[in-house]
Amino acid sequence: MTSNDKSPGHRKRLRERFIKSGLTGFHDYEIVELLLTLGSPRKDCKQQAKEVIKKFKTLRGALSASPEELQQIEGIGAHSAFGIKLVWKVAEEFLKQRIIDKPVYKSAKEIFDYLYLSMRDLKKEVFKVIYLNSQNQIIDIADLFEGTVNVSSIYPREIMRAAIKHDAVSLIFVHNHTSGDPEPSRYDKEVTRDLVFAGSIMQIRVLDHIIIGGNRYYSFAGEGLIGKYEEDFLSIRIRDRFGTKPSRYRAKLSDPEPRWAQRG
Repeated sequence: MTSNDKSPGHRKRLRERFIKSGLTGFHDYEIVELLLTLGSPRKDCKQQAKEVIKKFKTLRGALSASPEELQQIEGIGAHSAFGIKLVWKVAEEFLKQRIIDKPVYKSAKEIFDYLYLSMRDLKKEVFKVIYLNSQNQIIDIADLFEGTVNVSSIYPREIMRAAIKHDAVSLIFVHNHTSGDPEPSRYDKEVTRDLVFAGSIMQIRVLDHIIIGGNRYYSFAGEGLIGKYEEDFLSIRIRDRFGTKPSRYRAKLSDPEPRWAQRG
């Protein structure tokens, strides 16, 4: 028996375990081993699988690694790396389709369940916008801004322009904290307040802003802050209507410079 064909029984047992019970009882390296056999069906992949988990610490870390990073491990070629990334992307697309195919915004948890898969291990902050129609169904999900670990550039006017282009009735914002802590910073709160105000002016409602960090998330709507910002905007409108001096936010909208949201 050749070295490339020395463990067909082992691979067969792994596959039979999976068919019988799913991934219950599997070690992380055994799951990676199964994935590697998709690209190398006649090769013993156990040692490479253990090296993958050693390098990337967890199954999640392995799945989110780039093909280039995976191929740095001896014995993992382009075909094997392709198999791992394909499974990752299929899972992501499945979750996306599941949430798009039904009325959404029942809870922030539904959004988190889909997006944490692709956002929790990002090295940079990414700001996503979810566009919804009048039936609260998702029209589209887009990455609008990407920043460094500490800086994100948020342009309320661009966001509202894109919302009008999508014919969106409401919006949900999502971004990640690379620190793993989803607690909002002062700048996160200011940006969310600005977006709620801008949406109110354009008659496009902001339903939520969700921050993803590690295995947790923070929902501005769930914490009552979206409602508070809507009340703040209404109070400003009432004051302006009765002749008080112009609001600070009105002056801010006319400023051509972008807002930078930076956590210290």
